[in-house]
Amino acid sequence: MKKSLTPLGESEMEILHHVWGLGEATVSEVQELILKERKVAYTTVMTIMKNLADKGYLKYRKDGVTYVYSAARDPENVQSSLISKMIDKVFKGSTAALVQTLVKQENLDEKDLKEIKKMIDNIEE
Repeated sequence: MKKSLTPLGESEMEILHHVWGLGEATVSEVQELILKERKVAYTTVMTIMKNLADKGYLKYRKDGVTYVYSAARDPENVQSSLISKMIDKVFKGSTAALVQTLVKQENLDEKDLKEIKKMIDNIEE
């Protein structure tokens, strides 16, 4: 079995992004958004959303017979946690190695470089 670099798979991240975007969402609402891109079964979306709740990424409340999901963790918190885990696994804990790789691999334009330099200047102040 292939092990993911992060504790969340691609489908889980996709669903999290949809829930973050909607604020609150039912399984049907999330499935409808995914169906615009690709086919996915209702039961698949339901299982993934339940798993995300079990992992602490989503929470839910019952509205009649419907479960309404919302984020248990904000996007910045999740992104920061996932990046930290990836840095540990891929770059042996070196943030500098990650940044160096990004700068080398990405085609950064002048605007991006200025923005990065500004962020570094702000950190140094």
